Amino acid sequence: MKKSTIVALAVTIAVVLAVALPGTPIAQEASSGSVNSSHTVTRADIERWKKELSNWGRWGKDDQIGALNLITPEKRKQAAALVKEGFSVSLAADALTEKAPDNPSPYEHRMLAIGSDHIGVSYHGTAHTHLDALGHVSYEGGVMYNGYTPKEEVVMKDGGHARNSIHNVKNGIFTRGVLIDIPRLKGLPYLGPDTPIYVEDLEAWEKRAGVKVSSGDALFVRTGRWARRKALGPWDTSRGGQRPGLHESVIPWLKKRDVAVLGSDIPSSVAPPSVKEFIGGIHDFALISLGVHLFDNADLEALADAAAARKRWEFLLTAAPLPIRGGTGSPINPIATF
Repeated sequence: MKKSTIVALAVTIAVVLAVALPGTPIAQEASSGSVNSSHTVTRADIERWKKELSNWGRWGKDDQIGALNLITPEKRKQAAALVKEGFSVSLAADALTEKAPDNPSPYEHRMLAIGSDHIGVSYHGTAHTHLDALGHVSYEGGVMYNGYTPKEEVVMKDGGHARNSIHNVKNGIFTRGVLIDIPRLKGLPYLGPDTPIYVEDLEAWEKRAGVKVSSGDALFVRTGRWARRKALGPWDTSRGGQRPGLHESVIPWLKKRDVAVLGSDIPSSVAPPSVKEFIGGIHDFALISLGVHLFDNADLEALADAAAARKRWEFLLTAAPLPIRGGTGSPINPIATF
């Protein structure tokens, strides 16, 4: 066999293996935006899950905090026991004050006097670190978590929601945090812009890290969004754009594990979604059906470095939103303490 033929065959085999093995950069690019047939989710599946997996009524018909009920006093004591060194790291991105493809509404910051300044922000979206309340999004027909169906004119007139607002989280979140680092799992600095994350990825990380997500946890999933932004610049991360994130097939897993709070360095759902009619994906399902509050656009880079240095992927997670009555969420600075 000629040397050129042998080289060509070797290259072909290498490419095939790279595409087949999920831990390689070539595999990552090849899988970006694609959905394996075993991960297919249909609109009928979503509609069935809305009934079978719903947490509505689980903590009573008047409940307004959803899965935060899973953070019991015992869970808080277990979380506190995770603090061994007293080392803390912020999970919030710095306030972005310049317009960009992923930041159409920058933070407003101006000095009013030498000792006084003004801060303003439209925080929802894919730029600013914030906590979504259960009064943030609704399904068709306007229904929110636990059957709350507000009328827009009433909410606007009253200056906020009568139920499911961020004010219900005034006492803060204090629980065990778990970081799942998907780029590190795959040997990459960051994921491609529309890479789906599957249950297999989550459980492969659990096995590698020696940690398992359990009831009452605050789960954070790193995609490397901020590392990619630093390397390549901002891009359109809106629902109509592209972003890595959890695939819709992860929904039953989130319910099975009874996650109390879900966070990521980008809104949790992969975009574009595999179910075109369900553009909100896991982001909306978690808020509305599961009653899971969401940390959007957390900066998980420093946390990932701190966890890797310690080989510890669990920590005490603390966070407290602004106590705004009727609010749909709040800018937030979550803190991980090891």
